[in-house]
Amino acid sequence: MPKSRQLYLDPTVLVRSFGVTLTNTALIPPHAAGWHELIYAIQGVLTVRTDQAAWVLPPHRAVWIPQGIQHRLEMTGTVALRNLYVRADIRPSGWAPSGCCVVNVTGLLREIIVRTIHWSVLDTRQPEQRRLIGVLLDELKVLHSVPLQLPAPKDERAVRFAALAAADGGARTPVPKLLRACGASRRTMERIFHEETAMSLGQWLRRRNLLHSLKLLAAGQGVQAISEELGYQSTSAFIAMFRRELGETPGRYFDPR
Repeated sequence: MPKSRQLYLDPTVLVRSFGVTLTNTALIPPHAAGWHELIYAIQGVLTVRTDQAAWVLPPHRAVWIPQGIQHRLEMTGTVALRNLYVRADIRPSGWAPSGCCVVNVTGLLREIIVRTIHWSVLDTRQPEQRRLIGVLLDELKVLHSVPLQLPAPKDERAVRFAALAAADGGARTPVPKLLRACGASRRTMERIFHEETAMSLGQWLRRRNLLHSLKLLAAGQGVQAISEELGYQSTSAFIAMFRRELGETPGRYFDPR
């Protein structure tokens, strides 16, 4: 039997789906060799983690996971998860990211995802499903990636620093104290983060705070309270950082698209 025939038990099915609604929980979704995954939540905020990085997704973002990359999901509040699995051998030409990335979800792509969940699969033997596969591939070609990735360091000292920073949700612990707990100087830690994450320590901490703020916003916390929790001197300073990183204000970011 040809290898592709073994990999795809039903060769006419080009897209599969997985949908579930959960509250404040963690999940390792189904994995399958030979299938890329588009992870999307139509409600709630979702955190996606791999060994290399973490991403936080509001309802108008999704993350593309190439085949073979193990990952786990964390739900903040009630999350309506709606994932698509796309056969690796039909990935659209002109859009072929080499790794995981966060992408904007257009209104059309959202409706395609919802309809695919309703049908469970997209099968080329069904004319309406075959047409929808073409539209889906066209939409995948025009997806735009956005900067919502938090790279994960590998050095033991940097891993400990990242864990301590994550535990300090409000970013209240001074950085020098975190560094002492990790047994590394600022200069050493800067070098490690630059080599392993391509970010300075300050850039990495700002990105971590940004992603943490998305979870707090999704939970209904106000912008002023979030800016105070993250240690900003004013609400306007926090809003300016948010707009600089994501291109819009916190209030606008969660508006329906």
